[in-house]
Amino acid sequence: MKLRIKGSSLRLRLTRGEVSQLQESGAVSEEVRFGGSTALGYRVLNDPDISVITASYINNIIEIRIPRPIVQRWSATDEVTLSRDQPNSAGELRIVVEKDWACLAPREDEDESDHFPHPERGAGKTC
Repeated sequence: MKLRIKGSSLRLRLTRGEVSQLQESGAVSEEVRFGGSTALGYRVLNDPDISVITASYINNIIEIRIPRPIVQRWSATDEVTLSRDQPNSAGELRIVVEKDWACLAPREDEDESDHFPHPERGAGKTC
């Protein structure tokens, strides 16, 4: 799972295996270790008790919760992006969860075997 943070925006990209894991076990998580006991965790949860995509940050963990019916639909279709603008005291937080596509041009030392196939592969385009 990839995490991109820019301004008031969170974007997470999940591989095929992670989308399956989210649907089947209900959670996908990662962490960035900074040394010692310092880490930033991030996770996506399949939540049957909510009705909209939500984000929170507690105890150094970014948590994205997605309603179960949305996860089920998303994992079973070609739909790529789930998103929501979550209001907060500073304005809005943009939350985006996407299926991670393989790059159009192979990258050395990067395994993309579990990525979703890029829809424009073979069309002569590159990333």
